[in-house]
Order: sequence, then C-alpha cells, then structure tokens
Amino acid sequence: MRMLRELPLTLRAAAVCLIHHRYLVWQLTLRDVASRYRGSAMGFLWTLILPVLMLAVYTYIFGVVFRSRWPGLPLQDPLEFALVLFAGLSVHMLFADCLNRAPAIVVGQPNLVKKVVFPLELLSWSVVGAALFHAGISILVLLAFELWLTGGLPWTAVLAPLVLLAMVPALLGLCWFFSSLGVFVRDIGQLMNVAVTVILFTAPIFYPAEAAPEAIRPYLVFNPLTVPVEAFRMVAIYGRLPDWPVLGLYVAIGLVIATLGHYWFTRTRRAFADIM
Repeated sequence: MRMLRELPLTLRAAAVCLIHHRYLVWQLTLRDVASRYRGSAMGFLWTLILPVLMLAVYTYIFGVVFRSRWPGLPLQDPLEFALVLFAGLSVHMLFADCLNRAPAIVVGQPNLVKKVVFPLELLSWSVVGAALFHAGISILVLLAFELWLTGGLPWTAVLAPLVLLAMVPALLGLCWFFSSLGVFVRDIGQLMNVAVTVILFTAPIFYPAEAAPEAIRPYLVFNPLTVPVEAFRMVAIYGRLPDWPVLGLYVAIGLVIATLGHYWFTRTRRAFADIM
C-alpha cells in the first residue's frame, strides 16, 4: 500500500527535478550530442549527412532495385515506398537510440555516481533529449524528400513532432528502469540489441498493418512502436489527423511506465555506488 501511495508522487518529483535542473539537462543534452561527433572532420554535419545517406540507400534498394510500392498512396511511385519506410524507421531510430543506450547510462558515468548531490535521473533526460534532436533532423530530411517527391506537404505535417513527443514518457520510464538494471545485470545491454531488432520487424514498418496475417493483426497494437509509427505516417504523409483517443491512451500508458521506471530508479540508486 505504501508503494501505491508513493507512485503518483515519484512522477511529480521527476517533473520538479527537471524544472529545477533544466539548465543542467540542457547542457548534458548538448554534451551528449556533441560527444557523438567529437574528433570527426565533419562534426555536426553528420547529424544531417547520416539520415540523408540512409534515405538514399532505402530509395535505391526499394525504389530502384525492388520497385516496391505501398498500398494506399496516391502516386503509386516506387519512391513512395522509401518515403513511407523512412518515416517508420525515423520513429524506430528514436526508440532504438534510447533503449540501446539505456543500460550504460549510469554505468558509463562512475564519477557522477559517487557524487551524492548529483541527480542521476537527469542522465536519462539528456539521452532522450539527444535522441529527439536526431529524430528532429530525420523529420526535416523526410519532409524535404516528400516535398521534392510530391510537390507539397500536408498541413498535418506540423503535428509530426507532437507524435514523437508522445513517446517521451514511455522512453523516459524505460531509460530509468534499464539504466538502473544495467548496473546490476551487465548483460542487459546485449539483450537490448536483440529486443530492439525484434520490435523493429514485428512493428508495421516494412509492411502496412493490413498486410499482417489476420490472426495476429490485433496483437500488433502491443508493439510499442505500432501506435506512434502509424500516427506519424498519418500526419506526415497521408495528411490525416491521428487517432487521438488511441494516441492519448498511448501517452497515458507511457506516464504509467515513466512513474514505475522513476520509482524503481530512485529506490535502487542507493546501491549504485556500492556495486560500481
């Protein structure tokens, strides 16, 4: 019963901590983004070059070699398949970026763990913030390619960042949980790579949900990427509003995950220094 009473308080504590240390989170996020390209000749240009290269590869493979088509698109141009695929992969990259790094968030900062006054939960905020930055660059590349391909953009494209933000509560909760678990179980990082790959191929990213066997189609909704992938395509490509009740339920579940993840993190962090 005590745990149940504390759960609503832990999410409020996380919000208060973010507001109080917002400048520190901003600096940690900038450092996280910069550290990926430190020492490289192109520097921050890689944030733009990488998604452009990925889109070029997908366009060549699926648009030129396989000449694949995605049902329901107006032009039925094979390049549209690359557009829809890249939209789904942009959502997955945000998810994978956070989850693959989560087990090493705390383990990779042993000096901060020994500083009692440092709020370690902020590290997850910076990881999610950096992932959102890279996802934002992917959105710009996607919209630029769509503008070139179709000659225009739907007005609903302005809602694309909102769909990605709907993923933040769940991503934070998962980062808090797995960053803590990674301290106690170091092998969790290897398992995370497998889990992210399984989620990629079981989500409607390489295929529309309607193409899945009818017997398993209802279970696709349990994949954590199904709702945001389909909502993102709705607003960015199809020019339709997302299913707001479904997206709202997704956010609500994400808040529950964030609450549980933060509670787990705060209850286990006192053992970090002893183990590390």
